Amino acid sequence: MKGKVTKDVIEPMRDWLYMDRFFSIVTAMSDKAKHRIDWLLFQWGLLLFIVGFLLGRAMILSEITPFILPFVAVVYVLKKEKVGMAALAVLLGALTSVIHNGWFVVLSIFFFLLIYKAASAFLEESTKSLPYIVFLGSISARLFITYIAVGDITGYSWMMATVEAGLSFILTMIFLQSIPLLTSKKIHQPLKNEEMVCLIILLASVMTGTIGWMIYDMTVEHILARYLVVLFAFVAGAAIGSTVGVVTGLILSLASVASLYQMSLLAFAGLLGGLLKEGKKVGVSIGLLIGTLLIGLYGEGGGQISITIAETMVAILLFIITPKSWTTKLARFIPGTVEHSKEQQQYLRKIRDITAGRVEQFSHLFHTLSDSFSANGIHVETDEKDKEVDYFLSNVTEKTCQTCFKKERCWVQNFQKTYDSMQNLMVDAEKSGGVQNPSLLIEWKKYCVKHDKVVTAIQQEIGQFQAHKKLRKQVLESRKLVADQLLGVSRVMGDFAKEIQKEKEAHYMQEEQMLDALRGVGLEVGHIDIYRLEEGNIEIEMSIAQGHHGQAEKIIAPMLSDILRETIIVKSEDNQFYPNGYSHVSFGSAKKYVVDVGVANVAKGGGWISGDSYSTIELGSGKHAVAISDGMGNGERAHLESNETLQLLQKILQSGIEETVAIKSVNSVLSLRTTDEIFSTLDLAMIDLQDASAKFLKIGSIPSFIKRGSSVLKIEASNLPMGMIQEFDVDVVSEQLKPGDLLIMISDGIFDAPKHVENKELWMKRIISEIDTENPQEVADTILERVIRSSSNVIGDDMTIVVTKVKRNTPKWAAIPMYKSTKIVKKKAQ
Repeated sequence: MKGKVTKDVIEPMRDWLYMDRFFSIVTAMSDKAKHRIDWLLFQWGLLLFIVGFLLGRAMILSEITPFILPFVAVVYVLKKEKVGMAALAVLLGALTSVIHNGWFVVLSIFFFLLIYKAASAFLEESTKSLPYIVFLGSISARLFITYIAVGDITGYSWMMATVEAGLSFILTMIFLQSIPLLTSKKIHQPLKNEEMVCLIILLASVMTGTIGWMIYDMTVEHILARYLVVLFAFVAGAAIGSTVGVVTGLILSLASVASLYQMSLLAFAGLLGGLLKEGKKVGVSIGLLIGTLLIGLYGEGGGQISITIAETMVAILLFIITPKSWTTKLARFIPGTVEHSKEQQQYLRKIRDITAGRVEQFSHLFHTLSDSFSANGIHVETDEKDKEVDYFLSNVTEKTCQTCFKKERCWVQNFQKTYDSMQNLMVDAEKSGGVQNPSLLIEWKKYCVKHDKVVTAIQQEIGQFQAHKKLRKQVLESRKLVADQLLGVSRVMGDFAKEIQKEKEAHYMQEEQMLDALRGVGLEVGHIDIYRLEEGNIEIEMSIAQGHHGQAEKIIAPMLSDILRETIIVKSEDNQFYPNGYSHVSFGSAKKYVVDVGVANVAKGGGWISGDSYSTIELGSGKHAVAISDGMGNGERAHLESNETLQLLQKILQSGIEETVAIKSVNSVLSLRTTDEIFSTLDLAMIDLQDASAKFLKIGSIPSFIKRGSSVLKIEASNLPMGMIQEFDVDVVSEQLKPGDLLIMISDGIFDAPKHVENKELWMKRIISEIDTENPQEVADTILERVIRSSSNVIGDDMTIVVTKVKRNTPKWAAIPMYKSTKIVKKKAQ
């Protein structure tokens, strides 16, 4: 029934709530148990106690115990608060193995502490001398016990004591690197190769302490050794697996000569297990089983092979039930594993994000500074106007009204009327250079008893007032320019932060496809790295065998064009990059449009140095810039001026700052750099090679022309030359170019050359339209020749013509179809 909750609905909900509460309780209990286990193993030191106990039992050649003193000494240096537990652990272990070894434990620790305290008084860093102190403590304790027990020290006793002390010396250096791995709950850095070998030696030494332990005729150290080998083979592969097998087998064979064949078994099993790593746990287990069968027959013989197989099966069982989280955590600290690579990628991603964050913070800082300058400029401009009037009138009244007997009537009783009247006089004086309005003078004469003196004071103060107003305007203009520059830097840094955050994606499958396709046709390709796979923005690098027939451009690039279904070209090739005779080649997406540039220029009077400068700039954003600058006058000084303008512009544009801000920045530098009246014009065209759109920025320059078929279009804008004033608005003219268009940019020497022509724009259009050729260089040469001939072969000024032709990018080599290769899917451009 509607509005009522039935029993069938309530009971499932109640059961669900009970189950949810049950799982919450279980999760809380498991987390609490895990926390207690971690506290027991690491903080309390149970793991350290177990390791010490087994090392106390470990013996080599059935009579020497080189593991005891290094373990206690390292714990004493690294974790002094746990040294009592470590000493007790090795003492208990020694007593369970051979009772008289307990005396060696006590005496060796006593001699070590004695020598260590003595050495600490003379040495600043006693840790570096720790192996030598352990050597002296071990040999002293062993010789002392031998002398007390036998009454004499033979040559054999000296030899065995020296061997034991030497092993303790080496083990001390090993334990210094490996024991911290057991005492620390979290390891933050990946293991080095030396640290990994030291850890294996420590684990093998601990296993030596289990010698003599049997479970149903199965030896415990054999089970643990094979488990250790198969675990590392599964985690790190064949190389590490065989290394662990060799080291573990060597340590066990030193403890028991009868186990010498174990080194071959463990090494071979580790190699096979690592090679079968792709088969997951089952594959690695099969590798261990095969290694046991092959080597076990030679070691123990057929009679004991059943026990050996049983030991292997127990090790495999332990390996199978090992949680995946354990192997994953272990793999993170072993170089070369996938987990370690992911960990490194995560670390690099973290560093990248931190760097991008800092850059973004600077971007926000510059943006805030820009807003602050802009806002302050607006507020200051409004406030300063009112304050300037008050300051002006206060200066006038100080010289006139302060000594007037009618001051109270004017400024107390009739304040607003007096203020407005004097302000009107000030405005008239500012406009006309003096108070000349008759009506204002008559009205003021009736109102003020010292009218002549006030008018004279206003006319005297108006000059200073105008100078101050001009200075304030310059400051505000400079502040606005700084705000624009800061905003431009903010945008560049913001884009840079976004670029940093774009990580190199893994394209392993696509790289393998390309390798198979290229090698399948007989090309010698070393490796391929795909950095970008976005449509229109592909970046690929590869190493290929050096050839002198242009195979990268003629074969590989066309093959990649077919695979990627996009025109790919060679961007750069370095034949000296690799020492093995291979070349490093970079491939990338071809632009949809290309430009062809032709230039013709001549100096005034046929001189060597022209005051005009031109530049073609390839920008990394897929844009092509063409610029002409005309320095004031002629000769070397004008050339330096125009060339420096273009150099500044090029550097700022290549940094990524917007065109208008770049031009304003250059203008600011030129206007503030010198007091000489040296100015430069600038004619800039920015062409986007992806869609052929163009932006024209003209600073004091004459019109440009676009020839499209038989028609000629004019591009013009009005701006003063650069360096003349500090602040100006840049007019930007946009135009959509088409394939085959000719963009003709000229300096004023070309435009003003014909003195007899009245309509020069029409004359220039007629010359351009009459040119038959479409070659940019021929067009530039033809225009220059026609202009000089029309001026009676007199070159009256510097002349420069830059002609740019926009063309569709037709690849030089057609795509080579790869019928057996799979087409690679690309990402859409964002």
